[in-house]
Order: sequence, then C-alpha cells, then structure tokens
Amino acid sequence: MSFLSTILLAFGLAMDAFAVSITGGIVSATVSISFSLKIALFFAGFQMLMPWIGWWLGQNIARYISSYDHWVAFLLLFMIGGKMIYESFQNKEKNQSIDFNNTLVLFFLAIATSIDALIAGVSLSLIKLDITQVIITIGIITLLLSLIGVSIGKVLGYLMKRYAELAGGIILILIGFQILVGHISA
Repeated sequence: MSFLSTILLAFGLAMDAFAVSITGGIVSATVSISFSLKIALFFAGFQMLMPWIGWWLGQNIARYISSYDHWVAFLLLFMIGGKMIYESFQNKEKNQSIDFNNTLVLFFLAIATSIDALIAGVSLSLIKLDITQVIITIGIITLLLSLIGVSIGKVLGYLMKRYAELAGGIILILIGFQILVGHISA
C-alpha cells in the first residue's frame, strides 16, 4: 500500500469525525482550544484504535462482525441526533444541548464515527503492510480535520444561533443513514 493510498484512506475514514466535529462546534455555547482538542483527540484516538482492532480481528475473527457493524453506528448516531432534534424544540431558559464536553457522549460519538475504520482494519489485515504507519497517518489526519471541523462549526453555530441544535441533530442522523445505506447497498 503506497503512502498516497494511506493518506487517501485516512481522509476517507476521517470524514465522519470531521462532520461530527462541525456539529460539536455548532451546538456548543463556547468553543475553546481545550474543547477543540478534547473532541479531536477522542476522534483521532478511536480512528487509530479501531483499524488496529479491525486488523487484529481480520486475522482472527472477521466473519463475526461484518454483518451488524453499520447498525451499531446508525443506532448510536440516530439516538444522539434524535435527542438533539427533540431538545431543539423544547422551551429552555438556558440553551442546553448535547454536551460535547461530556466524556460519555464523546465516547459514543467516537465509536459511531470509527466503525468504518474497524472494517478498513479488517481489509488491511489481508495485505502486507506496516499497520503502525497506517494508524498513525489516520490519527494525524483525523486530529487535524476534527480541529478544523470544530472551528467551522463555531462559525456556523454563531450564524445559525437558534437552529444550531436542530441542524446538529439532523447532521448526525444523516451521517448514520449514510453509514447504514453504504453498508446495506455494498
């Protein structure tokens, strides 16, 4: 696998994390450097971990995971997105939305956005390559795109104000559907 192929793979895998990072910037009242880093590190960490797990599984038990992985990603994103949409219609004195500072929320989002990386890891187990180089490249690109995504979301959130939470929920559900349809039609 060439380095260019590795970079293209990393960009492809990082797109879900990028989109969800935009959502984090949109719905969060304050966006700081530490907030952006927390999101980026969560997503990059899982984007690095999941291909390694997939690589290991591919060499050991791949046939047991491919039939339902997309449903897990879809359900996680649908539940979180649905909650955001529901809360966007609630009368609230203080605008409270999905808390991207909450470690449990980030954990589930990171899992949901990195399931495709798990499957990529299974595929990578079929070819001879340096898995360490691949996962480091995936992690770096995901980290950078997630930081950029939060910044873009901050600008969009400021512009959208009232509809930010609704838009964020819709984005998460659409990502979930994209993952589901992509796996079902494949």
